[in-house]
Amino acid sequence: MDRRHFIANLSSALVLLNGQSVLASDYLSGNRKAKMRFVIGSDSHYGQKNTPYREYLESAVAQIGIQHKTSPFDFAVINGDIVHDDISYFGEAKKILDTLPMTYYVTQGNHDHATPEQWESAWQRPLNYDKRQGDTVMLFASTSNAKGEYLPPDLNWLEKKFKEHESAKHILLIIHIPPVKFTANAVESKEFIAIVKQQHNLRAVFHGHEHDKDSIIWHNNIPYIFDGHIGGSWGVPYRGFRIVELYSDGAILTYMMDPFKMINKERI
Repeated sequence: MDRRHFIANLSSALVLLNGQSVLASDYLSGNRKAKMRFVIGSDSHYGQKNTPYREYLESAVAQIGIQHKTSPFDFAVINGDIVHDDISYFGEAKKILDTLPMTYYVTQGNHDHATPEQWESAWQRPLNYDKRQGDTVMLFASTSNAKGEYLPPDLNWLEKKFKEHESAKHILLIIHIPPVKFTANAVESKEFIAIVKQQHNLRAVFHGHEHDKDSIIWHNNIPYIFDGHIGGSWGVPYRGFRIVELYSDGAILTYMMDPFKMINKERI
């Protein structure tokens, strides 16, 4: 797809700018350049029986590669439930993800039944970690354990990282399970809610887990952003991923790929 048609299709995509509506075309006209662009998908459920799980993951990686050629990503995120209850599939899934043409980050979901040691051995990353790019910090955190329990992120670690990065202009939190009970499969953590309400630079929280959600839920002026599912046996009627662009004025442009076309043409 050439950029002219790409921009036309995105003219009413969602832009987050301090809760105000902004036309996406203003950011895709060429007059503004994103300072950070990434792709995020979740719930590949590699190894789930009676699903073509290899095909699902390979298709997502291929489509992300096509988008990368059109407009490069700084990195990719696979936000939990990489495999389906059997971590012996980590190796196969990683071989496919390693073909992504950019750096990628992973988080643990409730179907990734790994201990901290098993997780780090498989992915060469701890369960909780942070990455900084310019004035933006990404916090990646586990919301489960080897038993597959639904958990909020490690709140001591989260508070520590918020304090450590209090001078950052933007913080993006990437976790699999929502810790606010506004969806069917979320958990409710009053402690989490109290912590994030105090963070002046937390711009967005990204989730997987809810396969049937590909939208944004606002809570205490923070957008909680969902991305449907890459694989698995249920959810929204397509398997896609979300693209996110951060601009120097603080605007965030985000939309879903279906995976061949942009969807979710709404503004807030």
